Order: sequence, then structure tokens, then C-alpha cells
Amino acid sequence: MERRLLLNSTEKYLRIASISVAFYDYIITLPAEWRFYRKQSSNVHISLSCALFILIRYVSVLTMTFSNYGYFSTAFTQQACQQYYLLAPIFKILQTMVSQVILGVRTFNIARRNRRIGIALLLLYLFSVSLEWFTDIFHRTPVVVEGNCTPANIGKVLTTWFYYLAVMSYDLVMLTISITHLLRYNPLSSRVERLVRVLIYDGIGYFIALSAVNVLNLILYHTTDFETQSAGASIAYAVTWIMSQRILIHVGEMAESDGHHLENVVVARPARKVMSGLRSQFGSKSHSKSSRSPIDAEFMSTSPRNGHRNDMELGIRVCVERSVMVDYGDEPEHSDSWGKPTVT
Repeated sequence: MERRLLLNSTEKYLRIASISVAFYDYIITLPAEWRFYRKQSSNVHISLSCALFILIRYVSVLTMTFSNYGYFSTAFTQQACQQYYLLAPIFKILQTMVSQVILGVRTFNIARRNRRIGIALLLLYLFSVSLEWFTDIFHRTPVVVEGNCTPANIGKVLTTWFYYLAVMSYDLVMLTISITHLLRYNPLSSRVERLVRVLIYDGIGYFIALSAVNVLNLILYHTTDFETQSAGASIAYAVTWIMSQRILIHVGEMAESDGHHLENVVVARPARKVMSGLRSQFGSKSHSKSSRSPIDAEFMSTSPRNGHRNDMELGIRVCVERSVMVDYGDEPEHSDSWGKPTVT
């Protein structure tokens, strides 16, 4: 009996703490929300980053509201709980879906919008979402204790803990792909180096924070004690909300600090050697030239400098410039011919 009272008190403290932290974070991020609104060209056509910011923010508010109202209320009957108990699990999945879209689009842009990677990420997202809907809703039972309504996972087969396993697996794949690509970049400037560092730290921080609360909930939902299963649920909602919107806010702050959008991030690769066919590219006797491949021209054609913006960016765009340096040898005196080019 004492153990049960202790667990109930702990859950109440955790829920109150999560509500307090989430409310505090909501207040201090109101200026960031206003900046997102102010950047939009119109109220009808908003960018993807702004839409995701609004979704993760207010879907999370509804998720925490439904979950904690059902727990702290003392007026629920069994019939009322039967109509209410699935709201919290449903909005939990919706919150997770928005958070995973943010990670997926972020990873896709970091991977330079590789078509194969994009298809793989989409398939992984659809599979993960399907698994999450099934494991979080299946075998849910409305339980009324002292007037509060709890969506418990009771039965011979406990499925809800698989939900948290699926979420962690998705986060791990996104983190692995994004960091693998970020570590390949050789920044040309301190600004780009700072952006890459922020992206790496945000990804690792998101994964560590979410994994910690997901492991806690995985353990709790692995038990048959329905009164303690949801003890860490509200903490998970708050952490998912805060970490997801921080990813969007940090990139936006980087863009504002540099005075322009970061859709076009330039990173370096080793120059390629060109053995022949370069003479026709030069119209004057200069000692060094640089050229871009057709792939580079394609990347540059969609940059903001050419007047195009894509709402799929989330403030991140990776562009690779390949430079070819050609040094000409000394010209012979009294000669109208070109010197022999030397490629470096």
C-alpha cells in the first residue's frame, strides 16, 4: 500500500514538473514563434518550417492537456472514460508523427536531397508510423480510479512498450544518417563550420533526451501495473515538444545571425584533376581559373541568390562546389602560342 502511494505521488510530481517546464518553455519561445510568423510572405502560403513549428507546438499542448486532464480529474465515470480514454494516445501519436517529419526532412536536406535516401526515409517513416499506431492503440482499456481516466495497456500481450521501441529505432536511423553526412563535409568558412556543429549537437541532444524518456516509458509499460504505466508519459510529451521545436529555432537563429537565409550552405571537396580540353574554356591569358560541374550548376540554380526558394528547406541547404585550378606555365618570348597548362 505504501509503495503504491509513493508511486502515485511520484507520478503526480512528474506530471506537474512536466507541465511547469513545458509552460515555461512555451513562454520563453513566444518571440521565436513571432519571428516565424513575421518571416512568412503571406498568411496563406507559409513555409514548411513554420507549419511544422506550429504543429509540434500546439499538437503538444493538446496532447499534454488531454493526458493530464484525464489523470487529475476526479469526475470521470466508466462511461465517460470509455469515450475519452483514447484521446491522449491518439494525440501522442500525432505529436510523434510531427516530430518525426521534422527529423526526416532535416535528414533529407542534410543528405543533399538524395533521391534514394529520400525514398528510403519515406518508407521508413510510413512503416514506423503504422507500427506506432498499432502498438499504441491495440489492447488499450479505459480504467477509472478515484474519478480519473487512464488508458491502460492490460492483457496477456503488452504492446505499448513496442511503441517506444519503434520511436527510438526511427530516431537512431535519422541520427546515424545525418551525422554520417555531416562528418563528410569540409567547411570553407567558420559560419558553415558553426552550422554543421549546431546540426550535429542538435541531433545528438535530441536523441539522448528522447531516448532517456522513451527508455523510462518502455520499462513502465512493460509492467502489468496499470496505475504506474503512464507515470512518465507527460515527461515524454514535454521533452518531445521542446527538443523538436528547438531544432527549428536553432537553425532560424543561425540564419538571422548571418543576416540571410541558410538555404545554400557551401562545403568543400578536393579539386578534380583535368587532363585535357581546358584551353577552349578560357577567353584570356589568366594564370588560374575555376569551373563548376553541371551538378554544381544545378545546385546553384536553386539558391536564393537566383530568386528561388523552396519551403522544403527547413533552413538547411547543402551545396557542394567543386573547384578546378589551372595554372599556366610561362609563355615563350615572341610567341603567340599558349603555354602548356599544368593542372593542380
